[in-house]
Amino acid sequence: MEENKQEKYKDPFRATLTGIMDLFKKQVPVGTISDSDRLDGKTVVVDGASSGLGFAVAIEVASRGAKTVMVCRSGIPSKGEEVKRLSGNPDVHMLQVDFSDLRSIEKVCLELKSGFAPIDVLISNAGVVPNKSRKTPQGLEEMFVVNYFSKFCYVTSLIENGSFGKLSLEGQHGMNIPRIIFVSSESHRNPSMIKWDDFGRFTPYSIKQAMEHYGHNKLLLTTFAVELSRRLNPNSHNACSVFALCPGPVNSNIARESPKIFQPLLRLVFRMFFRSPKDASAPVIYFSVSKDVEGKSFDYLFLMNRKDVDSKALNFDNGKKLWEMSSALKKKM
Repeated sequence: MEENKQEKYKDPFRATLTGIMDLFKKQVPVGTISDSDRLDGKTVVVDGASSGLGFAVAIEVASRGAKTVMVCRSGIPSKGEEVKRLSGNPDVHMLQVDFSDLRSIEKVCLELKSGFAPIDVLISNAGVVPNKSRKTPQGLEEMFVVNYFSKFCYVTSLIENGSFGKLSLEGQHGMNIPRIIFVSSESHRNPSMIKWDDFGRFTPYSIKQAMEHYGHNKLLLTTFAVELSRRLNPNSHNACSVFALCPGPVNSNIARESPKIFQPLLRLVFRMFFRSPKDASAPVIYFSVSKDVEGKSFDYLFLMNRKDVDSKALNFDNGKKLWEMSSALKKKM
């Protein structure tokens, strides 16, 4: 059974088939979202917001009254103007960032602090599936940085510079309880273990190994989310709600680097079987606005179903080791 689980996301074909099959399984929604669930007076930051799921989320949170900050690599200012038009909310802003470049992340963290603090809801969505390994400006591997390490640097830097008000990694906080939401993936269950010996190293791979690396980085991300909640909420004292989720298969451009010969087929499959970004945004919006999860220190949804994260991500020793290794790498960079 464990072997079968690890085969589900081994390559793009099996990952796509798994996503389609998941949509046909019986769903038990954890809750609902109504028009009365609003974000008026709240500042919501969404990254990876110029297309796909992130763009749909930006429209939705802006429609619910939030001051919306779109943190993107491209689409400035056209995508922000489109969100304003579609949501009817003029309070939409854009900041440029390249999540493969740690210096760019440092810059945007300062911009968020100076221009938009305190942040009430942070939605960490940006991701990439390159067709082969590539080095970042700091010499790290791109998928590792964009899908995991940038999130660690981004979120911890925002906490440390006061962008969440009085929230700190020692558990101190003010009256407002912010929410930090990570878009992860059920593929975080795929790796048999965390590869500590390869952590931070540039590891060459081709398109055949891309999904394997994707799942491993999503395991790191989910483990980080669990550990972040532990550190922000010591002794059952809730200072911040940390949520993670898998939106299921989304009709987006995340597979844009797949071999050109397969792209027409993938676009057809995505259009026919995958959910639209708007539909797939439901768990993100639920975590952003719902009173049902108010005061919760951690939660995980697959689609709109509550699930336990993989045992490797819940493991206390894994969380502690990941935090220590990530902190050391951040200082080194």
